[in-house]
This record gives sequence, structure tokens and C-alpha cells, in this order.
Amino acid sequence: MNDIRCPHCGKEFQLDDSGYAQIAQQVRDGEFQKELLRREKELEQRKTQDVEMMRLQEQKSYDRDLESIKEQIAKKDMQIRELQSKIDAGETEKELAVTKALQEKNEELSRKTSEISELNGKLKNKDLEFDLKEKSLTERFNAELKAKDEQIDFYKDYKAKQSTKMVGESLEQHCMIQFNSIRMTAFPNAYFEKDNDARTGSKGDFIFRESSEDGTEFISIMFEMKNEADETATKHKNEDFFKELDKDRREKGCEYAVLVSLLESDNDLYNNGIVDVSYRYEKMYVIRPQFFIPMITLLRNAALNSLKYKKELQVVKNQQLDILHFEENMEAFKSGFAKNYDLASRKFQEAIESIDKTIKQLEKTKEALLSSDRNLRLANDKAQDLTIKKLTKNAPSVKAMLDEVRQEKEE
Repeated sequence: MNDIRCPHCGKEFQLDDSGYAQIAQQVRDGEFQKELLRREKELEQRKTQDVEMMRLQEQKSYDRDLESIKEQIAKKDMQIRELQSKIDAGETEKELAVTKALQEKNEELSRKTSEISELNGKLKNKDLEFDLKEKSLTERFNAELKAKDEQIDFYKDYKAKQSTKMVGESLEQHCMIQFNSIRMTAFPNAYFEKDNDARTGSKGDFIFRESSEDGTEFISIMFEMKNEADETATKHKNEDFFKELDKDRREKGCEYAVLVSLLESDNDLYNNGIVDVSYRYEKMYVIRPQFFIPMITLLRNAALNSLKYKKELQVVKNQQLDILHFEENMEAFKSGFAKNYDLASRKFQEAIESIDKTIKQLEKTKEALLSSDRNLRLANDKAQDLTIKKLTKNAPSVKAMLDEVRQEKEE
């Protein structure tokens, strides 16, 4: 693991070897060219120094061997002179000594000549071996340099051929590939997908969300990726996209907003690392693509530390929500009860009024019946007082007919 210190907040965080290697590989073209020239010069100097060192070492070895041979020849010469002095004492000894000395000298010279030839052969082999190594290093260096030049030309040509839309999509694809390459090991339970919801009129590029095992969401990030072709006439600034990104973050309910940008490539503020722009918009950061994964890791680890408090806060919110629902239910009951009571009260009042009207009607009916009873009683009294005599008092013809009928009955 590698310790990384944020240049702005001073906080340290750790990156694994993979994340550190990914960051180290992100270099600018100008810096790479400078480094390439420096390495080429350094390699040339090192090659010259190595060649000179090997030649000096071989020369020293050769000089030592040659000096040793000279010393041995000097010794033999001394022996020859000693033998020459003894030859004066006797011709036979002289011839024997000279013959022996000459034989030994010839043998020694032959051996030394052979050794010198062998050393010269070794030296030539060393020179040849060094030349081969030098040629191999030069060829490998030239091959690497050619490959780098071809790669640089390829990316320049690739970038030049891209449209504005393609440039933006290539950055999005780069970030998606980076995330998916470590998704199962680093973020197995995280949500990271394209933001395709444009119902509010706009949308970001990607949304990252992660929840604990009990379903409590503890981190959410709205990502926006911005790139720009070198030949674009109108150059955008990172600040041009802050307002819209903050709007997307709020509408999609995300806690953080991160702008992954290749804009303003010469601006040292954005080239030095993670830039906190919370002074303009809350919880917003601007990063280069090489800090994409480290940014997610940094925010996620910070959110994990506060997960306990978020769970406690969620419990309190749920309790408040339960109380709110209880109050809403109570208000609904009171409202419904009051409505039903008002309706029942009006119906009851209407019934009372109807009963009062009925009572009044019955009283009128009673009075009418009582009046009828009096009239009937008078009629009955009149009926009881009615006689034939009274009926025929003013009707002599009827009286005569009744008398006639009575007489017939009597007969």
C-alpha cells in the first residue's frame, strides 16, 4: 500500500499497488517527451562510461599480465647471464647450459605467447560481447522509442479524428472500464450506472450509490465527464458546468457531485490533484481521470466511518416519520369524525324539523277530528231528536202518504 497526502486538506489516505500504478501511468505528453530525452541522454552517458570502464579494466589486466611476462623474461635473462658466466668454465657445461636455457626460454616464450594470444582473444571477445550488448541495448531503446512515438502519433491521430461527442464518450467509456475492472473486488454491492432519467429536463453521466447490508444508503455520487478536442474553437472551462452538475445532484438525491474533466489542460489548479470547489457549490469536486477510482474510494471510506451515525439518524427519522403518520392518521380520523358528526347533526336537525312539522300537522288533524266529533255529536243529537211529525210538519203530501202506508200495515 502507498500513502498519499491530499495537497489541499492534508489528509492522508492509502492506495493499493493497482491504484498507485494507474496514477503513475498518467503522464502528460510534454513530461513524457522530456523524460524520454533525459533517459536517452542518460543511457548514452551510461553506455560510454561502461565501455570506458570495461576498456580500462581489460587494459589494466593486460598490463599486469604483460608486466608479469616481462619480469619472468628478465629473470630468464639473468639466468642466461649466470649460465653464460659458467660456460666460460667449461665448454661442455656451456653448451648444455645454453641449450637448456634456450630450450626453457623458448618454452617460456611459447607459453607466454600463447597466454598473450589467449588474453588478446579474451579481450577481443569482451569487446565483441560489449559491442553486442551495446547494439542490443541500442536496438531495444530505439524499438521502445519508436513504439512510444507510434503510440503518441496514434493517440494524436485518434484524438484529432474524434468528434466532440466521441471525445466525451471515450472519457465515459474509460471511467466505466476502470470501475468495472475492480467492481467485484472493491465495490461488489455498489450501484454504478448511466443516468438515463431526463424527466427533470437534464441528467448527469453516471450515478454511484452504495448501501449497507440492512439497506441503509451511506454514499451517493453524481458524476459528470467532460472532455474537449484540441482543435475545438471555443474552449470550455470547468466552471461552466458547475451549476448544472449541482442541479442534477440535487434532483437525483445524491450527496456528492464530481466533475471528471480534461478541460483546461494547462491549468495547474486542476493538474495537481483533487480540487474541492465546495466554496462555490456544496460537496462538489473536480478531478482528472487518473483520480477517478481514488476519489470514489476516498469518499466511500469517509462515508463508512459515519455509517453508524447515519443508521442512528435513520432510526430517529423513522420514529419521526411514524409520529408524523400517527398525527396524520389522528387528523384524518378527527376530520372524518367531524365530517360525519356534522352530517349526522344536520340529518338529526332535519329529522327534528320534520317531526315538528308532523306534530303540527297532527295537531291540525286532531283539531279537525275534534271539530268533526263535535259536528257528529250535534248531528247525532239532531238525529235523535228527529221525528216523523217534525219531518212532515211542512210537507202535508208526505204526511198523507205515510199515513196511508201505516193504515195498510194495520189492516
